[in-house]
Amino acid sequence: MKIKKDQIENMPMSPIWRAKRYDHESLFVPENMMREARRQKNIQDGQIPSICILDPDGDIVQNLVANNIAKINPYWACYHTQLYSFEFDGIEFGIVGCGVGASFAVLIAEEMFVSGCQLLISVTSSGMILPKQKPPFFILIEQALRDEGTSYHYLPPSDFSFIDKKLLKIYEDTFTDLHVPVYQGATWTTDAPFRETAVAIEQAKSYGILAVEMEASALYAFAKARKKTVICFAHVTNQMGNIEGDFEKGEANGSSDALKLIAVTAKKWLLSV
Repeated sequence: MKIKKDQIENMPMSPIWRAKRYDHESLFVPENMMREARRQKNIQDGQIPSICILDPDGDIVQNLVANNIAKINPYWACYHTQLYSFEFDGIEFGIVGCGVGASFAVLIAEEMFVSGCQLLISVTSSGMILPKQKPPFFILIEQALRDEGTSYHYLPPSDFSFIDKKLLKIYEDTFTDLHVPVYQGATWTTDAPFRETAVAIEQAKSYGILAVEMEASALYAFAKARKKTVICFAHVTNQMGNIEGDFEKGEANGSSDALKLIAVTAKKWLLSV
């Protein structure tokens, strides 16, 4: 479903497509911002865990902190967030909660990878588009419709962002033993969750999209442009409030199931590197 080159050339030029030079380096880089944050906050140099988690809803972080499992990492120098470190199933993780939306997620990802992260796992709450079963369940996102703005600063226009093919291959038949099913498929990444109109939803259905979320297409565009390792999961927890009793995520607001998924993902990646 790629847009043809001649179609792009004939499109009216939105500001988001103007003055983009994808082969040019940015003059504002995360290394410099983190350097100044360390100076201002008197934070010592050090590495965050090599495997990090983006938890847009914040449920995983909240559960870990409430149970005294996670502690604030002393080397994280972000101006906007706190990164917690914790151990689960024998693996050390870093985690940032409440990084909702494409631009915020990618800002955090940029900072994580210059701070010692080597693998980023995102697990975001999402709304069901095409039914696989009654929520909750997970989707390993193979591709995400680029209905947000951030990805266009990293990659030229196209319909979808994709997970790295080699990374995807690592996870064949990996999640079959988990209690909550994990499907593979496409999602729709939007900047405006309260503008999910009937027309937009029908278009997403026509593409075979399973769920709608707010980060994946930008994270995958960032990963490709920056040559970083990112894997995105959608935790399908709702039918967009269109039924009574919606948004039930499971034990500890879904964090228990999410942590099991994350641990399996991390172990498989560690075996591959």
